[in-house]
This record gives sequence, structure tokens and C-alpha cells, in this order.
Amino acid sequence: MRYSKLRAAIIGSTMAVKVRRGEKGAGMQQLKFCYYNKMAEKDMTEQLNAQLQVRYIKLHFHLHMLEDTWLPRNKVSALRGGMGEMLLRSNCIRDRECPDCDFAGECIVRRIMYSRMEIQPDFMHQGDSVGYVVECEDYREEYRAGDMLAFQLILFGKNIVYFHQYMQAFAYLGRKGLGKNRAHFSIESVTNSQCEKLVEGGQIYKNNFTVQTLAEYVKYRMRERRREDILLFHTPLTLKYQGRIMEGFQTEAVMAAIARRLYILACFEGIDAGKADISGHVPDLISQRVRKSAVARYSSTHDEKIWLKGIRGSARIGMPDETAKILLYAGELMHIGKNTSFGFGRYSLALEKRGIGIE
Repeated sequence: MRYSKLRAAIIGSTMAVKVRRGEKGAGMQQLKFCYYNKMAEKDMTEQLNAQLQVRYIKLHFHLHMLEDTWLPRNKVSALRGGMGEMLLRSNCIRDRECPDCDFAGECIVRRIMYSRMEIQPDFMHQGDSVGYVVECEDYREEYRAGDMLAFQLILFGKNIVYFHQYMQAFAYLGRKGLGKNRAHFSIESVTNSQCEKLVEGGQIYKNNFTVQTLAEYVKYRMRERRREDILLFHTPLTLKYQGRIMEGFQTEAVMAAIARRLYILACFEGIDAGKADISGHVPDLISQRVRKSAVARYSSTHDEKIWLKGIRGSARIGMPDETAKILLYAGELMHIGKNTSFGFGRYSLALEKRGIGIE
């Protein structure tokens, strides 16, 4: 694909010079340019089609609070940390001495929390969290007994097979208590994205356990054919652009982050298709509203509070072409940037009439 795109670029520049000089052969150069440009687009389409075969399932948890309590405004850290703690309590047999553990290669907690890449990108560290994302955008802090709390868990690739372990971890967490106030809850139900029950009252409905691909999600979004030109960031975005952490939205950085995230998930699945070249597919940035955001989390590894920082808000962009739309729709589900397992980097491509709001 890079070869075709390079040839198109070289021929395009040569053609432009010949046209300006009125030289012969400009017409032939134009035909070659169109040919190689079409070949590059075909290669890009095939590459994206391969990468979009990444599998996923989105689980919607509905928790029933058992007592009056207080929870932090941002709950993903508590949910993710509590899930990891319950997995360790249930499965660790070496007192959490991970560096010296003789069962490290078979550790189910490591497989669930820090799954091994099938293809290891050279820019990634061993032990990065890739196979799951926790989402919770219920920002209430006070809860009464009987109130409901909803959150989502997205599982990618081989992490899907650990569905039962995730379920057990959250059920155990409900008994032990969530957050520093030890808020107790029960799992009322778990549904899929079609609102079909997967779990209710201890009953598992396996027929509704439908594994999908990113390609199916993109196809569903493309069918809507809406004129969407607002990037609305629901959770903080943490991205580096030109060597610095972004303090405002840059469409090139966003598109590059989507292509990078898609490449990582494809590598996680063992899909060797390379990273998509976004050049020529970056929408213009027309306007934006942005503010800084910070979320506190407790790190058991460092035994201290850590602040995860990013930016939130919205950006109005020029109408994206089809390739850009495919990437933008895929990014809605994947999350982008740093700290995605904590729910960071969730955005949607929205209609302008929804406004440019910031939570």
C-alpha cells in the first residue's frame, strides 16, 4: 500500500510540473497518477477490512445497590481496581510475588488483565492492558439502597473467553464492597448491545452471547448515513502530539491515534496487516471547545494516589471521507490514547444539532 501511495505521490508531483511547463506526456502522467491512486485506495480498503475483523463483545452491567452509600464521581478506577483485586484473591497462590512466581506463565490473572500480544509491536511495552475497556459515565456520588448503577465492559479478542471470570470477579466485588466506603451491590442483570439478557438472577443465557467484529459495528454506523461532523469526547483524552501532551484537539493526532489503536488490537488478534496510512484522510479542524480534566486513582503498585490527566470537550471537523469515517466509527468502540482500560478516550461522531457540550 505504501508503495502504491508513494508512486502516486511521485507521479502526481511530476505531472503538476509538466502541466505548468506545458510539456508533452502530462496526459499520460495523469492516467498513471489516477491508476496508482486507485491502487493505493484499494490496498487501504483491503488493509482496513483485515484489521476490522477484530472481535469484541460489549457487556452492559446493571448493579443493584444494597445500602445507602457514597461512591467517587469517576468510578472506573474503583471498578477496574476492584476487579483486579478480586481476581487476585480468587486465583493467586503465590502471595502476589509476581516477579518470582513459578506459575507466572500460566497465571490467569495476568492473562485477563495484561493479555499477551500475538504480534508484539516494537513501540509497546510488555504487560500493557489491551484486551478490555471499562466504561462508566454515571457521575452521581450519593446512592440510596435500591438505586441502580450501570457500567460497561468491552472485551476484545481472546479476552472474550474469560467472560465467566470477569462475572465472578464483579459478583465477588459486590459482596466485598466497591470503593473506599465498601459499597455493597448485587448484579441484577448483564445485557448485550441489543438489550438481550446474558445474565439475570444467576441464570446465564448463552444464546444471547453474540461475538461481533469491528467491521459489523462500522457497517451498522455507515448505514445510518447521517451528516456527522462533531467529535464529542465523553471521557478524557490523553494524547501526545509532536512530542507534547495535547492541550487542544488536533485531528491529525486523533486520526493517527485511531489507526494506532486499530493496529494494536489487530496485533492482539494476530492479524498482520500493518498500520493504516492516514495521509489524505485527515478532516479539517473547524472549531473546538476544550477543557482540562483529571481523574484520581489509587495505585496499589506504587501505594499512592495517581492523577490521570487529559482533555475533554468537542471539536467540529470538516466532513470526513469514507476512509476517515470508517476509522472514526471504529474508534468510537475502541477508545483511543492512553489509559483506555480506565475508560479514557471515548468519543462519538455526532450530529451538530446535539450541540458542543462538555460534562
